[in-house]
Amino acid sequence: MALAMAAIVISIYAIFDPSSGFFPACPVKFLTGLDCPGCGSQRAFHALLHGDIEAAWHFNALIFLLTPVAALITVAELIREKHPRFHRAMTSPAIIAAIIALIILWTIVRNQ
Repeated sequence: MALAMAAIVISIYAIFDPSSGFFPACPVKFLTGLDCPGCGSQRAFHALLHGDIEAAWHFNALIFLLTPVAALITVAELIREKHPRFHRAMTSPAIIAAIIALIILWTIVRNQ
């Protein structure tokens, strides 16, 4: 079921350009005029699905850093029982704090 849903979402993003107005606009951007940490992620994902890495980087470079981290945390969660040390390391307060700090820093930098 999860794979089918992922395939549907990927297909939608591959077919429809988020810049076209098919997708909802960012409420943070709409209300404040500032880019949130995720602004541009939909367009970046669409660009990646079409092999345009340069455009994806331009839309939101943070996804290139956070996607592997999110994948590692997901794997750690899936193998939590078998590898508890890995799970503890990937979900440690230090890792979570570093991710939050990176997101805050990215938000500040991109809105300068």
